[in-house]
Amino acid sequence: MAEPGPGPGRAQEEEPGPVGKEGAAPAAKKRRLAGGERYVPPPRKLNAGVSFGAEHFAETSYYFEGGLRKVRPYYFDFRTYCKGRWVGRSLLHVFGTEFRAQPLAYYRAAARAGRLRLNEEPVRDLDIVLKNNDFLRNTVHRHEPPVTAQPIRILAEDEEVVVVDKPSSLPVHPCGRFRHNTVIFILGKEHGLRELHTLHRLDRMTSGVLMFAKTAAVSKRIDEQVRQRQLEKEYVCRVVGEFPEQEVVCEEPILVVSYKVGVCRVDPKGKPCQTLFQRLSYNGSTSVVRCLPRTGRTHQIRVHLQFLGHPIVNDPIYNMEAWGPDRGKGGKIGKTDEELLKALVEEHRSKQSLEVLGIGEEDLNSSGESKDSGNSGDCTKSSEADPINGSSCPAEDEKDPKRVVKDPERNDVAACPLNSDINLEMLDKDKELALCGDQDGQTGEKGWEEKDPLCVECRTSRRDPSPKELVMFLHALRYKGADFEYCSSMPEWAMEDWEE
Repeated sequence: MAEPGPGPGRAQEEEPGPVGKEGAAPAAKKRRLAGGERYVPPPRKLNAGVSFGAEHFAETSYYFEGGLRKVRPYYFDFRTYCKGRWVGRSLLHVFGTEFRAQPLAYYRAAARAGRLRLNEEPVRDLDIVLKNNDFLRNTVHRHEPPVTAQPIRILAEDEEVVVVDKPSSLPVHPCGRFRHNTVIFILGKEHGLRELHTLHRLDRMTSGVLMFAKTAAVSKRIDEQVRQRQLEKEYVCRVVGEFPEQEVVCEEPILVVSYKVGVCRVDPKGKPCQTLFQRLSYNGSTSVVRCLPRTGRTHQIRVHLQFLGHPIVNDPIYNMEAWGPDRGKGGKIGKTDEELLKALVEEHRSKQSLEVLGIGEEDLNSSGESKDSGNSGDCTKSSEADPINGSSCPAEDEKDPKRVVKDPERNDVAACPLNSDINLEMLDKDKELALCGDQDGQTGEKGWEEKDPLCVECRTSRRDPSPKELVMFLHALRYKGADFEYCSSMPEWAMEDWEE
C-alpha cells in the first residue's frame, strides 16, 4: 500500500538510497521569510517503485571468506520526509523517543560530524523544530550480515523473465540490514540483470525457484495469475520423524506473532490457509515431504509442519526448544507470545546465532512491536521503514506482491549503547569524525578498511555463522502458471538415500 502523498499533517517517506540526483531534496530557495520563519522547500515528486542502477551497485563490493559472501562496510544515506507525528517536535525529541538505535550522544556527535542534514543543510542544533515536508538525511557506516557463498544459478532467461535458483540465506530484495547481500543486488552486480520486477517472494532461509519479470507488462500479466490463484507452487522439505504415508491437508489459520523476529503460530484469530502434504521418502529418522500451499501466508509451510508435529529438521525458528517439549505440536506452546519470543531470542543468543534470524542485538527492544492483523507475505519481516537507521523490510501480499503490508515492526530500533570507553561528546569532528566519503557526502566504500569512530558495528566482534547454519531444508521446487512452468533440481538433502 503506497504511502499517501505529502500534505497537511502527512509525511512522505523515501526508499533508502545513495546520494545522487535522484536522492536529493529540492534546493532551498534563498529568500527572507517574515519573522525569521524557517523556509522548507516543497517536496519533490517521487518515482513510483524502486529501480537500482550502476551507482547503487558501486556503493561497495563483495569478498568471500569461509564459505560466506561478505559485504565490505560502506557509508550510506538514509532519507525521509518528516512524518506527520513529528511535526512540531524537535529533532532531539524524535531521536530520543523513536530512533533509539543509538544514545542521544551519538546523534549529537553525528550532527557535529555533518552526518545529519535537514533540507540538505547541516544540522547544527538538535533542538530545531520539525515542519511538514522537512527532508532529513542521515549518513551511517553500514555493515551487512554474511550470507552463503553459494552462487545464484540462472534456470531460464528470455525477453520476458529471469528465473533463478535462490540459495538459502539470501533475502530477495533489500530489507532490514540487507542491501547488497540480496538476490536483486547480486543479479545486478554480477549478472548485469537490472530493472527486474519481483513477481513473488521466498523467505530468506528458503531456497529454490524465484521468478522476475523484465517488463512491467509481463509483471502485470503474471501478477494477475497470482491474484486469481492460477499459480501452482510445489515445495520439498525434510522434516523430523516419520510423516504419514497418506496425503495430509492442514487448514489451520496462521497469525503473525512478531514481525521483528519473524515468528508466526496457529491461532483461531489468524488468516485462513491451506497446505497439502505428501510424503516422498523416509530414511528411518526424517522424511522428505512434498508441500503444495494453496494460500500464501507468512511461514505457512513451516508453521503447518510444526503444528502437525513434523517441523523442518533445521528450522531456526519452528524447531527450537523454546516452543516446549513438543515443539509446538498441535499448537500447544504453554507460553504467552511475549514469553515465547523471549525464549526464542535467548536460545539463539546462547548459541551466538542471532544472525541466523537476520537480527542483531540492536534490533530486539523496539517499542513498535505489535501482533499481526493477518496480512500475508513471503518476506520474513515487514515494516514501515526506519528512515534514520535503516531498519526496514517491506513484506508483500502474495495476491499483490507489490503491495507493501504496513506494520509497526521496526519503526524504531532498540537502544544499543556504544562502548563505555568511547566518549562521543569529546570526539573531535575535524580529526576523528570526518566522513570517509568525499566532501559532497557521496556514499560508497571509501574508507571501509578503517574503523568509523561513530559505528557500533566497527567495535563489535561477531561470530560468523557456518555455511551449514545458513541452510534450511525447504526448497521451492516448481512454479507453474497458465503459460509457463519452471523447475529446479532436487536438492541433495532431499534425495531418498541422503544421510546427514
